[in-house]
Amino acid sequence: MINKTSRIFVAGHKGLVGSAIIRALEKTGRTNLLLRDRTALDLTNQTQVNDFFAVEKPEYVFLAAAKVGGIQANNTYRGEFIYNNLTIQTNVIEAARCYDVKRLLFLGSSCIYPRHCPQPMREDYLLTAPLEPTNEPYAIAKIAGIKMCEAYNYQYHTNFISVMPTNLYGPQDNFNLETSHVLPALLRKVHEAKIAGAETVTIWGTGTPKRELLHVDDMAAACIFMMNQEDFKDTINIGSGEEVTIRQLAELICEIVGFKGKIIFDPSKPDGTPRKLLDISRLKQLGWRPQIKLKDGIRETYQWFIKNYL
Repeated sequence: MINKTSRIFVAGHKGLVGSAIIRALEKTGRTNLLLRDRTALDLTNQTQVNDFFAVEKPEYVFLAAAKVGGIQANNTYRGEFIYNNLTIQTNVIEAARCYDVKRLLFLGSSCIYPRHCPQPMREDYLLTAPLEPTNEPYAIAKIAGIKMCEAYNYQYHTNFISVMPTNLYGPQDNFNLETSHVLPALLRKVHEAKIAGAETVTIWGTGTPKRELLHVDDMAAACIFMMNQEDFKDTINIGSGEEVTIRQLAELICEIVGFKGKIIFDPSKPDGTPRKLLDISRLKQLGWRPQIKLKDGIRETYQWFIKNYL
């Protein structure tokens, strides 16, 4: 569907997923990209969004803009997370409808599924049980985006799709210890412990929760793959199909970083969802599979962190 002259708007192009989508599009010669940072286009401002769509007339939209963070950020800034995400996605999805966008891809999150969800999590498990309390506002906003795409497809015959990524990591990630997700937070903590010559590094929780991880370049490839499945309009999971415990992840990161000290887990801090493994059978049936191995991806991410973040 997307050719080299298609007008493509990547909302959130400086973020983890958005920047990876840009890299993937440019590699395939799709360079007619409509890019605006938040100083040039405030996606929470409906008038600015409508004006942008009226002038630029994008044909394809990757809606990767969002307010994101780890357990602490989600639980602390609950009002900001639900307001900003609802506002951004509502403005962009509505503008895409009004200005006849050919296809829109909305990025959700695996946290939309219930806290105690059967594993692996299938797309039809959505809204079958209560959510994880620590990130409920963010999850509710993402669920609203999914349902908005579904409702618009039904009523207005739009061609919008929602993809549910697992835990992502890679270049351009957020390494702020107060707002980052588990993998970049662990990378920074372990690196700083190594530099300081510390004998121990303390990690939140018990180390027992399991997480599925996917390199963001694999995610970008999957997004472009799904954007080109023009007859597919349902929600679909995107993941690696493999999982590790937080303890295993921490040990792997210590190995890659070269930290020789002891890992201490703090059970007084929250674990978050016990397990989050996506069922990616639908994605596999369409013909897509991830390519980047976890150890290789973490090593690359660590090198990016050293060169660009410190």
